[in-house]
Amino acid sequence: MAVSDSLIDTLFDGRYRIQRKLGAGGMADVYLAEDQELGRRVAIKILNSRHGNDDQFIERFRREAKNAAALNHPNIVSIYDRGEAEDTYYIAMEFLDGRTLKELIVGRGAAPVNVAIEYARQILSALRFAHRHGIVHRDIKPHNVLVDGEGRVKVTDFGIARAGTSQMTETGSIVGTAQYLSPEQARGGEVDPRSDLYSLGIVLYELLTGKTPFDGETPVEIAMKHLSTAPQPPSKLRPDIPPELDMVVLRALAKNPDDRYQSADEMEADLDRVARGANVSAATVDTATQVLRRPPVAAAAESATAATMIAPPPPTRTRVVPTAVVEEEEFEERGGPERPLWPWLVAAAFVIAAAIAGFFVYHELAGSSTPQVPVNNYVNEPVGRAKQQITAANLHAKVNHGTSKRYRQGIVFRQDPGVGSKVDKGGTVTIWVSTGPPKVDVPNVKGEQWADAQAALHNAGLKPVKFGVPGDTTGKVTATDPPAGKSVPVGTKIRVNVMNGPVTAAIPGVVGESLNDALAKLQAAGFTGNPSFVDSTAPKDTVVSQSPAPGTQESKGTSVKLSVSNGPPQVTVTSVVGYTAQQAFQTLEGEGFRVNEQTVTVSDPNQDGVVQSQNPPGGTKADKGSPVTIVVGQFSGGPPTTTTTG
Repeated sequence: MAVSDSLIDTLFDGRYRIQRKLGAGGMADVYLAEDQELGRRVAIKILNSRHGNDDQFIERFRREAKNAAALNHPNIVSIYDRGEAEDTYYIAMEFLDGRTLKELIVGRGAAPVNVAIEYARQILSALRFAHRHGIVHRDIKPHNVLVDGEGRVKVTDFGIARAGTSQMTETGSIVGTAQYLSPEQARGGEVDPRSDLYSLGIVLYELLTGKTPFDGETPVEIAMKHLSTAPQPPSKLRPDIPPELDMVVLRALAKNPDDRYQSADEMEADLDRVARGANVSAATVDTATQVLRRPPVAAAAESATAATMIAPPPPTRTRVVPTAVVEEEEFEERGGPERPLWPWLVAAAFVIAAAIAGFFVYHELAGSSTPQVPVNNYVNEPVGRAKQQITAANLHAKVNHGTSKRYRQGIVFRQDPGVGSKVDKGGTVTIWVSTGPPKVDVPNVKGEQWADAQAALHNAGLKPVKFGVPGDTTGKVTATDPPAGKSVPVGTKIRVNVMNGPVTAAIPGVVGESLNDALAKLQAAGFTGNPSFVDSTAPKDTVVSQSPAPGTQESKGTSVKLSVSNGPPQVTVTSVVGYTAQQAFQTLEGEGFRVNEQTVTVSDPNQDGVVQSQNPPGGTKADKGSPVTIVVGQFSGGPPTTTTTG
């Protein structure tokens, strides 16, 4: 099927009324549609026909629906439905009436610092949730971030997302947008959640400055810069950016994933500090300094190695693995081959052995006692902040997750040991982090009466909200949103569509109108016309009566009976020439005609008051009720004249 604007105003897959086109991409087109079953607006993403037989694109399309459908989060676009219809594949998703972050940057330029931080924190909230569910997005960029009129951010397009670590290459090419690729993606290596944080660093950089840190003429040139070029601090392009925010961006853009933020929680904690005017963590300061001081790779080695890693490998040659780059850089930093490595390794081995021996001797002399550390209260703290406090106390944090009705997602709701307990220095404190309220499946109440459906939803711990929709059976449930079987947090509001009976309207008056106009008027008001034809003196095809009467309230779709005129009956006109005027009037009016009289001067006194001519002439047929004109003689000695009277 050709996916084009011919879809507009059509019913897609028997359910979605296509209203207008929202956008187009290389893989799919997106339309705004009305869900006829649930009565809500949705965005329909339809795979382009040219990819309909491409297994790779179909798999990416299927993966997007599967991955996003598993992620129910306020900052992730919800997936409502997916399927195959009209020789293509589609996804029905939440419609957000807003613009992409890219459109905002292009249209408005750099964002205010506080707005950029807030947008980044909302994206981090989405990434945190996805990463905890084992999903790495792999294509974070402002084009895939939607912002509504209230500043709410939602991440979309999980088309190349995968569970866990994975290879970025597909059929020998790199998947993603060059300006936002992490170095490991540019190499075609494995990615993990830290790759998404690198891409978010690029997005934050662009939000703050209006441009990306790395650009070039070709994707390969840009990818090479991701691999080897140190980014310029955002404050060099925009002086009002605080140094702490510079350091957050630079740590996110570290080439080595181990130097970056290790989780969305960790990056969010630093952004929270910046928003409060506090200092970022010491680790961020150290990493940002290292990023700026990173020695450049020799130009020849950089271009040769990067080109080897980025370009698709020829089928008969072995691809150079990324570790070769590390070895080459380390080789240069050591100063070349004239300095042998083995003496240093031997010396290091002796030093390590001596240190270990000294450690055991010290403990033998000092006894087995270990310093203890008091445990603080970490309950009701964000997990990132709690982990930082535990680490600062020289303890190790073990994080478990669980549901909590009282504490919102990401907040510590339990700890072990408790407050005031003492733990050996270096010991473990276990904290439990809330994943939000426990979840339940929405019960299937379709077809039930509102009272029964309301009770079933209440018993499941949900909050039903009644929403009236047209329907013949008053009080019957037609659908719920979220739909039956969807897993949602306890306490979620559930929209319940309940039939409020047939829709009524006042019947318009159509008496005196033509049949065609009457039918059109009734149809526009939601009714149908049922005409029957009767004899009447009214003009042909004119409505002479209707039932029910005008103004009556009836259900839409009701049939209105119309009596329509066949037109006046035809009657033979009697010839009244030679009749006196009085006789002519009596005869013609008796036949149902209206009589008009005209006079004409006659010279014969015997023709005075006698009909001289008539129109229509005698013997012809005319509509009953139509006029007949008679000309009556009037004696006069002067020249003939004609006078008309009614």
